[in-house]
Amino acid sequence: MELSIIIVNWNSAEFVSECVKSIREQTTLTYEIIVVDNASAKEDLEQIKARCPEVDLIACHENLGFARANNLGFRHSSSEYVLFLNPDTEVVGPAISTMLGKIKSISNAGVVGCKLLNSDLSVQLSAIQRFPTILNQVLDIEYLQLRWPRCPLWNIAPLLSGDVKLSEVEVISGACMLLRRSVFEQVGMFSEDYFMYAEDVELSYKVSRHGFTNYYVGEASIIHHGGKSSSQQGIGYWATTMRYKAMRQLFRKTRGRLYGAVYRAAMGCAALVRLLLLALAASF
Repeated sequence: MELSIIIVNWNSAEFVSECVKSIREQTTLTYEIIVVDNASAKEDLEQIKARCPEVDLIACHENLGFARANNLGFRHSSSEYVLFLNPDTEVVGPAISTMLGKIKSISNAGVVGCKLLNSDLSVQLSAIQRFPTILNQVLDIEYLQLRWPRCPLWNIAPLLSGDVKLSEVEVISGACMLLRRSVFEQVGMFSEDYFMYAEDVELSYKVSRHGFTNYYVGEASIIHHGGKSSSQQGIGYWATTMRYKAMRQLFRKTRGRLYGAVYRAAMGCAALVRLLLLALAASF
């Protein structure tokens, strides 16, 4: 077995089925797929069992969240390399084989990721990031990132350059993260302090602190439809709130309580400014 692929599901059986189908059709290496289900509806589980009989399905009786569920899947895995993959993704061509080949050739590789594409095949800007600061979070505006992709606040130039060479980056998106088993264990796996969001950022941070380098593989692509679990009815506002809380918690853990408090105040001010600008624009 060359690779363990771990997918966490919550009421997204249709996407899991398409994800597994794309892996099956596009990937020739030997692998196992472990699906950890976070207490989805009964019909969701039945659909996965029927359409994906080859997966190892772990049915949880409660929603463990992203980190705990992925860690649980990891403990059930057996391969030297582990790929954490979102359920709302589809593999494009030999993307997984390409990433695996790269990580095998780099002794100091930490987290390895690839180009993420939106449903319309445009480039997803969150595929790579700089380690978060208050300033780059306040200025997290797509227009600015596209206008100045080389800006050191975010530096997403490798995503848009068309260059397929390997690039050193700071943060890899949790939608697709490939690691050596030994590295994941050495850094303490995903932090279970979060229910969802920020776990991928902290994992990238811990990996770097342990002396490894995170890499972006521009020649490999995966479609990430994005936020399909969190966009379900009644979940959107809660998910947005959880994202900000997770980032504040990350800042408190990595930069101290004062930095976390300043982040909260800065984001509140930024939200007010945006509302004022929207109100002004609406008046015209």
